Parts: sequence; C-alpha cells; structure tokens
Amino acid sequence: MPNVVRWDPFAELEEMRHRMDRVFSDFRPTRLALDVTTEMGYFPLDIAETDEGYEVKAALPGLKPDDVEIQLHGDTVTIKGESKAETEEKGKNWLRRERRYGVFARTFTLPTAIDADKAAADFEDGVLKLHLPKSETEKPKTIKVKGVIEGEKP
Repeated sequence: MPNVVRWDPFAELEEMRHRMDRVFSDFRPTRLALDVTTEMGYFPLDIAETDEGYEVKAALPGLKPDDVEIQLHGDTVTIKGESKAETEEKGKNWLRRERRYGVFARTFTLPTAIDADKAAADFEDGVLKLHLPKSETEKPKTIKVKGVIEGEKP
C-alpha cells in the first residue's frame, strides 16, 4: 500500500525562506558595515507617553553630555552628536574594531507638539533621558456641558 502524504502549501514557502536565508547569510553585517571612521548611524530609543508629555531614553554609551545636541521643532525631535575615535597606540594591531566613530543623528516625530521651553535632558551612565512636556494647545481640554431645565429660562 503506497504512503499518502498530505500536501502542505506552507512547506514550500518555508523551504524557500530557508534557501533565501542561506543566500543572504554570505552578506554578514560585518561585511556591509560602514567604515568605523564614518557615520555612527542608528542608536536605540525608548519612547513613552504620559498625560503630561513624553519620556525618551536613548542609549549612547561612551559619550559625554557635551557630545550630544538635541533639537526640538513642533512635534519633531532630533538627537545628534559625535563619537570621537580613540587615539592610535603604537604597538597595537587591531584584530577587530566594531565600535563606530563619527557623527550621528536620529530624527523622530511625536504624536503631538511639545513645549520646547519646558523640555529637559539628563545624561547618566550612557543613557540620554529627555522629558518633553506636551504643548498646552495640544493637551485635551474638557468643557462642562450645561443643560436647560424645563421651565427655566437660559
């Protein structure tokens, strides 16, 4: 009696994904990475919203507060700066250098405008913390509904 194999349409897709993974495994990020003397590029962010504003945390290890600049415009925030390379030491032959040096920038947009005059920034242990209060014009306002009771004049 012959074996009956149930056809699974997703098995072919899974096989194709594995083949594509093998093709692209040759392009490891270390081969495509930017030269260490060029742009630092992406850095991770955490953004949380509160009733009063936004809290942003950016991981910028190895930097000092003077190395970072923050620009605020309406609902847009730009964090930029520069990571300076260490001086070369004689007698050292680098086996691997993965940390990037140079200028970096990241811009993101928040759901509402912020009050730039009340914004604050702290930098501790390589983590930049931004406190960005919402603009007063952007905060939701509640109005009281007045009703007319029968028999009374408005």
